[in-house]
Amino acid sequence: MAYDLFSYPTAGELAEGVATDWLRQMKTRRSKEHDKNPPCSVALSGGRIAQTFFNEVARHLQMDPDFLTNVFIKDAHLFWADERCVPPTDPESNYAIAKQLLFDPLKIPDGQIHRLRGEQDEALALREAVGDVLAVVPRQSGAAGKGQPVFDIIFLGMGEDGHVASLFPGEPVEVMSSPAIYRSVTAVKPPPHRITMGYGVIAAATEVWVLASGKGKEQALRESLAPQGKTPLARVLRSRAQTKIFTDIAGVA
Repeated sequence: MAYDLFSYPTAGELAEGVATDWLRQMKTRRSKEHDKNPPCSVALSGGRIAQTFFNEVARHLQMDPDFLTNVFIKDAHLFWADERCVPPTDPESNYAIAKQLLFDPLKIPDGQIHRLRGEQDEALALREAVGDVLAVVPRQSGAAGKGQPVFDIIFLGMGEDGHVASLFPGEPVEVMSSPAIYRSVTAVKPPPHRITMGYGVIAAATEVWVLASGKGKEQALRESLAPQGKTPLARVLRSRAQTKIFTDIAGVA
């Protein structure tokens, strides 16, 4: 289990720090790729800290319109780590929050936004979600690869039980081991019907950044960082060579 842990005094400073680091990384990526300019595949999550993070990303990009127009809008394809099975205008929708705080203010083209259509028939929504991913995101290759799409970066939050995306504690081993890119879940908290990325695609991502923020989560974060931790976040950490964790939870570092 390997991870980098970054601590901040407040949620606002955490969000600002992550936004700054991510956008700086995107600029560096563009300079290295030169004219090749492959899409930058990004998976977003919901939650309270995500709202603060989206505000910070929008603020930074609005102060740098050249970067917004010539790099971010051209390069970034935006997906979701999970979604609630509600209409896209529902306050519980992860997409609705991102649309309000990020997409509309920045005028991100619809073609760059690949939302999970949880309001549709479940089987159709999963087929469309996987098709969207495979049309943009390259897959693992070589004998060691498992054919998973390789996202450039996946942003995850963490719940009070250590869940990430909509991967909750207590799932059977055979379910957790599913190679599905997206799968349906019945959550232990409302709204119960959700679509989530599986552990395999999270493990395959080039970067996974976890925003662990909020009171009441210290125990879950400590367990997740323990070598024998049982939380979903702990499983993610063990599946990857490196993960970045950003937190405002005092006393964990």
